[in-house]
Amino acid sequence: MKFSLIYSLFLTLAMSWNQAQYEELIGSWQLVDFDGIKKLKSSAQYLGSSAAFREDMEAKIKFRLENTVYKFLPGDTLAYTDFVKSEIILRKAKVELGEDHILKIYDADQVREAKIVELDENRLVLEPVSSSSNSAGKLYFERKFE
Repeated sequence: MKFSLIYSLFLTLAMSWNQAQYEELIGSWQLVDFDGIKKLKSSAQYLGSSAAFREDMEAKIKFRLENTVYKFLPGDTLAYTDFVKSEIILRKAKVELGEDHILKIYDADQVREAKIVELDENRLVLEPVSSSSNSAGKLYFERKFE
């Protein structure tokens, strides 16, 4: 009986903590950097490429950063920009904040996960959870005040 009461109390606290943390996410977040950029820029292919190729790649990176925004809405919805064949698409997905700061994103027929590594008033760092060892690394966001 005591175990059941303690478990129920723990579960209630965990759920309210997750909800409080989700409320900290509500708003717009602009992607400002991601570890994949550093990997790309240090690759032999990038370093050995022409100045024109690197300039073109820099423009594409800048475009991607400037146009990647995650907007967490009250409840359980994420509106975000995605890129399909270099075209910006606005998408919506259901989100759930689980144990160990894991954010689950339910988009169409797939579920993606990202660990919240850092979250404060102005900064959000997500690390995609992947079964492959070829992870793109962390994504760094700053709060976008509208």
